[in-house]
Amino acid sequence: MLTLGIDPGIARCGYGLVEKNGNVFKCVDYGCIETSSKTPEPQRLLEIYSQVKQIIQLHKPQKICIEKLFFSNNAKTAFQVGQARGVVVLCAAEHNLPILELTPNEIKLGVTGYGKADKKQMQEMIKMLLKLREIPKPDDAADALGIALTGSTWIEHKTRNTL
Repeated sequence: MLTLGIDPGIARCGYGLVEKNGNVFKCVDYGCIETSSKTPEPQRLLEIYSQVKQIIQLHKPQKICIEKLFFSNNAKTAFQVGQARGVVVLCAAEHNLPILELTPNEIKLGVTGYGKADKKQMQEMIKMLLKLREIPKPDDAADALGIALTGSTWIEHKTRNTL
């Protein structure tokens, strides 16, 4: 099963695709959609939407996992991240893909087994679980792979418990 993980943001929106076959994980693709602060906000959101749509059409994931918006001291940043999340959710809905929203602590728990793991611990586990030679860069892409890893097992586990 192929899972697309998204770490939403307006300046940098990380994405990562993880394929799960049994208990084996494989990194299919990852990267970061970057938009310029000099570009008007509607065009930045359109760019994120367009690139996420291209990723979905190219890889055809079975599900999308996205980080839930957490409390932010900066209302403008929280609002922009919320808008970026919105265009990703719209794109997923447009392609009839199930969406799983995960909190940062759920992602940390899913990747490392510890809900308060630091960024370095997360990155090392992502590298190890996906058998990568180096830690994925930029951080937003590594975070998106962590979201995809967690979501690829979370949905299956949740489904098993509800049957």
